[in-house]
Amino acid sequence: MGTESTKVVLTKPLSIESVDSHDEYKAPNMLQRALSLLKNVRPGSDLTRLQLPPMFNIPKSHLQCYGESVYCVSDDLLGKCNIGGSPIERFKAVLAWNISTLRPLLFGVAPYNPILGETHHVSRGTLNVLLEQISHHPPVTALHAMDGKENVELLWCQHPVPRFYGTFIEAEMRGKRELKLLNHGETYVMNSPSLLFKFFPPGVEWGGSDRIRCHETGLEAELTFGGRSFLGLRGTPRSIKGKIFDSSSKKPLFEINGQWDKSVTLKDLKSGEVQVLYSAKEATLGLKTPIVKDPKGVWQSESAVVWSEVSQGIMSKDWVKAREAKKAIEENQRVLLRERKSKSETWVPKHFIVSYSKENGWDCSPLRKTIPPAPIVVPLNS
Repeated sequence: MGTESTKVVLTKPLSIESVDSHDEYKAPNMLQRALSLLKNVRPGSDLTRLQLPPMFNIPKSHLQCYGESVYCVSDDLLGKCNIGGSPIERFKAVLAWNISTLRPLLFGVAPYNPILGETHHVSRGTLNVLLEQISHHPPVTALHAMDGKENVELLWCQHPVPRFYGTFIEAEMRGKRELKLLNHGETYVMNSPSLLFKFFPPGVEWGGSDRIRCHETGLEAELTFGGRSFLGLRGTPRSIKGKIFDSSSKKPLFEINGQWDKSVTLKDLKSGEVQVLYSAKEATLGLKTPIVKDPKGVWQSESAVVWSEVSQGIMSKDWVKAREAKKAIEENQRVLLRERKSKSETWVPKHFIVSYSKENGWDCSPLRKTIPPAPIVVPLNS
């Protein structure tokens, strides 16, 4: 457990309306710096082991970014998933929540690659969220969230695989999410689109496809995320299209269209009625930065503790301090790895049971059924 002297550095969440303000963390000439960093990397190469200097980092860990998409909201779409009186209404709510987890990222910079065993534990109202880095090479993150009031449970295992393709980097987001509506005995299984980092023109977009399935109701959705091609001819940045259908008959029921950073509509293919499924403004406007409620309860493995010195260096643009602090963290990890190897020890996660197979990839399940309230909390909207 932590002490009162534990340094905790928390930064404002990535959001649609404030993403440009995060430019304050950037070093200048990011495009030239990024291309220089990749000049000796072969196209198709896996970049998971690429060590980024702090000037390429924003002051937060990947764990915090994953967590923010769940607990940093202005409209509690996750809690609303249980409310629907029919399977199709609940499916719509789950679909809207899934879209709300898409957040903008910045070109040329990325969150820290979490160290092995790093954790992130945050509460917002009755929602408790716990993340742990369950593998370092390859990087795999496990997330468990529970809302005791709404009786909703979320399991999320994320395994990004970034590859370099000359003019862009594609980060395939492997793994799956399982959202359980315990009042209804329904489990919704979904995956994630890929992240595309394009150099010409510079930008970051979500691309590819996503699928949401509920075995108990037979409802399914397919989503396609558009983006600019090299010539700017395909799709629209941040566009989303798709359909909801009955998986047994493959009969389409609704058509999905819009932009995930603005609004997404749903058209009933039987009646022709169009309704707003998701409004990014309502869901993500005015996101609040988490605060430390109980300093003594903060774990030493907490992301905001592990990376505190590096984050302070980045925020003050003291690149020497940031580089030295990051180097110390990485060297400590190498020392711990050598110690485990010398003792023939295998590292075991504290909060999750982990499995891996070639057929299904990485999977995780929580060791405990409940998540305690966290020492770090997100203030509720007044």
